[in-house]
Amino acid sequence: MKPLTVGQAAALTGVTARTLRYYDQIGLLSPAAATESGYRLYGEAELKRLQQILFFRELGFPLKEILKVMDTPGYDSREALLRQKKLLCLEQRRLKRLEALIDHTLKGEDRMDFDAFDRTEIENARRQYADEVRQRWGNTGAYAESERRTGAYSQEDWGDISVEEQELYQRFLDAMAEGPAGAGAQEAVQAWQEHITRRYYRCTDEILKCLGEMYAADPRFTANIDRRGEGLARFMSEAIRLYCEKRPQKEEDGREKH
Repeated sequence: MKPLTVGQAAALTGVTARTLRYYDQIGLLSPAAATESGYRLYGEAELKRLQQILFFRELGFPLKEILKVMDTPGYDSREALLRQKKLLCLEQRRLKRLEALIDHTLKGEDRMDFDAFDRTEIENARRQYADEVRQRWGNTGAYAESERRTGAYSQEDWGDISVEEQELYQRFLDAMAEGPAGAGAQEAVQAWQEHITRRYYRCTDEILKCLGEMYAADPRFTANIDRRGEGLARFMSEAIRLYCEKRPQKEEDGREKH
């Protein structure tokens, strides 16, 4: 499909241009590219992600929780749709009970039934997403630290983080011409590691190495990164690998191994 501008995407989806810009600021939905004039462009992958975001929003998920769920390594969009369908079915059943209660009331039947207003089942199912994320990834120190730190971030903080990450992605894109071993790419890797440490958790060389491997091996990571530029995920992965190979191996306390 032909890339859409913010205005065109807003007209197609019903989401306001202001909301799309905000989603970009907080890192929830970034455009695929931008024109020389600065117009953001959205492709098919971005519209699919937006559709999933809207499903989550329809079911009452806050934006911060959507961001955590969708950016969790291992996130499966098909599985998410199946879960969303289940939640929608639960909501449909609740609405049917409310409709029936209204009909009985209109008929003059005196029914003191408040069960139809109960959202407990739906809320429990909704929270299951976050619970499963914690069960899968919450046993790591990095995840726990990220949860603690990001939990205190404001909308402005997320906006700043999004800008920083876009600038770092651009540094990698600019360095692609000279290759992953070039000075530009290696400096970008160091800046990337420092960014993760400053904003999320202490990104050791070992963690950085694992992240680099996932960028190329996990289709979800690859697709997300390649939205900024074709082949960027593999380039970052290779640049990180070379960076980590050059770094002296260290013990846990930071001393170099001999």
